[in-house]
This record gives sequence, C-alpha cells and structure tokens, in this order.
Amino acid sequence: MEKEEVRLALAALISDELPELGEIDMEKDIITEYGINSVSIIRLIVAAESKFGIQFTDYELSLEEYPTFGDLAAIIKNKLDKKED
Repeated sequence: MEKEEVRLALAALISDELPELGEIDMEKDIITEYGINSVSIIRLIVAAESKFGIQFTDYELSLEEYPTFGDLAAIIKNKLDKKED
C-alpha cells in the first residue's frame, strides 16, 4: 500500500471512528487542533489494527507518539511495509 493510500484510508477511518472531528488536516497537531485524548487515540489505533491487519505495541499506544494524523499514517505505512517483507 502506497503512502497516499494509507493516508486516505486513515482519513476515512478517522471519519468513521471520530466523526465529531469533521474535516481533518493530516499535518495539524491532534491535541491542540482536534482535542484528541488518550482514549480517542487508543480507539483509533484499535480500529487501525483491525482495518490494516497490523499490531501496535503497548509503547505505541501513547498519545505523545503521534503529534499529527500524518505521523500515525507513517507508522501504519511502516508496519504494512514490514508485514510485506
């Protein structure tokens, strides 16, 4: 899956899981711009694990790991690339 495909799929997932956010910018800070908290990010990560068939470690569940949704998309892309190897 290409980088842009991952970003689009993640944007759709965010829309499904957190519809209250409305239109999102993948590069804006998720805490200050969207009010994402630790519960929201875990909810989103669990949905991403299911959608993409990947696993996050306990360490990777920390909100501080993802300043933007673009950062989360990059981690997902990296996990998908490793899965294909």
